[in-house]
Amino acid sequence: MRRLRKVKIVATLGPASDTYEMIRALHEAGADVFRLNMSHGTHDEIRAKHEIIRRVEKDLDSPIAILADLQGPKLRVGTFENGSEDLAEGAAFRLDLDPAPGDAVRVCLPHPEIFQALEAGSHLLVNDGKIRLKVLECGPDFADCTVITGGTISNRKGVNVPDVVLPLAALSEKDRDDLEFACQLGVDWLALSFVQRARDVFEARTLADGRAAILSKIEKPAAVEDFDAILDASDGIMVARGDLGVELPVAAVPPIQKRLVRRCRAAAKPVIVATQMLESMIESPMPTRAEVSDVATAIYEGTDAIMLSAESAAGHYPVEAVRTMDKVAIEVEADPTYTQIIAASRTAKGSTIADGIVAAAREIAEKTDIKAICCFTQSGTTALLTARERPGVPIIAMTSLLDTARRLCLSWGCHCVITPELERFKGAVVNAARAARAGGFASEKDQIVVTAGVPFNVPGTTNILRVAPCDERLIYNTDPG
Repeated sequence: MRRLRKVKIVATLGPASDTYEMIRALHEAGADVFRLNMSHGTHDEIRAKHEIIRRVEKDLDSPIAILADLQGPKLRVGTFENGSEDLAEGAAFRLDLDPAPGDAVRVCLPHPEIFQALEAGSHLLVNDGKIRLKVLECGPDFADCTVITGGTISNRKGVNVPDVVLPLAALSEKDRDDLEFACQLGVDWLALSFVQRARDVFEARTLADGRAAILSKIEKPAAVEDFDAILDASDGIMVARGDLGVELPVAAVPPIQKRLVRRCRAAAKPVIVATQMLESMIESPMPTRAEVSDVATAIYEGTDAIMLSAESAAGHYPVEAVRTMDKVAIEVEADPTYTQIIAASRTAKGSTIADGIVAAAREIAEKTDIKAICCFTQSGTTALLTARERPGVPIIAMTSLLDTARRLCLSWGCHCVITPELERFKGAVVNAARAARAGGFASEKDQIVVTAGVPFNVPGTTNILRVAPCDERLIYNTDPG
C-alpha cells in the first residue's frame, strides 16, 4: 500500500480501535505501525488485537509493524483513609514505608529503592507534576518534605523522581512476562519504558534474543544525559515527551527533541516523536492549530515516525486523527523548505562501502530523473542507511524476510516489498523494476537506482549500485549475468 509521504504514523490500539473494521480503516487511512500498550488489557485482549492486525496485513497484502510497549516500573503512592487530601504550599508532608492509609501529613510510598537514592534537596513530583515536594530530610524508610506546589493528592497517584538515578530493575516481573508473551506472539518492536542508562537495555535484548527489535523510550533526565550510550544499545528510540515534560522544565523539551532526532538520524536508527500530538482530537474531530504545528515541527526535524496515543486508542475520532497526521505530513513534505532543512541537517557518517553506496544512490537520484531507490536488504541495515540519507525519491526496501519488512515499516521513507530469494543480480534488477511499476512509483519509460550486495542473502555485503531501466526488455538486453 503506497503512502504519499515518507514519515511514518504509529497508532495506539485500545477500546476505540479493537475491531477488524476499525484496525483496517486505520491502516488504510495511513497507520503504518500499531502500538499495543502492555499497561492496559489482558494477554488475551492483546492477542486478539495482534491476530486482527495480521489478518489486515494478509488481506491488504501490506506489511505492518507491531510495537509492544512495556509498562516499566510504576512508582505510586499508597492509599488515603479519606481517598484524597489537599496539600497546601509550604506544608510539611512525609512519605514512608508504613502501609497504613495516609492522611493530610503522610502517606505510604511502597518503594524502598526511592528512599535509598534520595538526598536532601531532591524533588518528588506527584500526579504528573501537579504536586511538587522538596526533600528536607530522608532515611532508608522515610522522606520528610515540604510542599512546593500544592494540590489534591489521592490514591495511587504516580510519582516521578527527576533528580536521581533510581536503583530500579529495568524490567519488572510484569514486564518480563509481557516481553516473553509479546515475543511469542511475534511482535516486531519492543518499547522499554523509563530507561535510565544503557545497561537497562541489555536485559531486554537478552530476553528478546533477536525475536524483536528494541526501542528505548526517552522520558527521564538521566536518559537524556546518557543518550548516546542508550542509542548505541538500542535499535530505535521514542522521544516520550509526556514524562519528559514532567521531570524536566517544559521549555527544555523542544530543543531536547531536536537534538535526539538528529542523533538518531545520524546513527541510522528510527526515532518516534510521541505524546499529545493531537490531544484535542480525543474529543474533537478537528485538531488545534498548535497541535498541527507540533506535528509539522517533528516532521521538519526529520523524525522517522509520529505517534498517536489516546487519540486512536480511546478517542472518538481515531480514523480522523490518522488522516489529519497523513495530510499534515503530505503538506510539509511538499514544502521546499522541508527539502532545504533535511538537506542542511544531513550529516556525513561512516566510511564503509555501504555508506558510500547509499550516499551515491541519493546523489544520483536527486541529480537525475530517477523515480525510486530500490535496495535489497536482509537485515534491514541497507534500508536504514538509505533512510538516513533522506533522499528526495521513494525508498523501496526489497527483502525476502517478512520480519525485516515489518520492522522497516517504522523507518522513514521505506516502502517494503517481499521478494523471492535471489541468486543473481539481473534477477534483482528485474524484481526491483516490477516492484517500482506495481507500486506506482515508475512507468516502463522511467529509471530507478538499484543497490544490492553480492553474494546475495548475506547481511552486510552492499557493494553494487546500478541505474536501471524499468523496461524489462532493456534490462535483459543490457545487464550482464
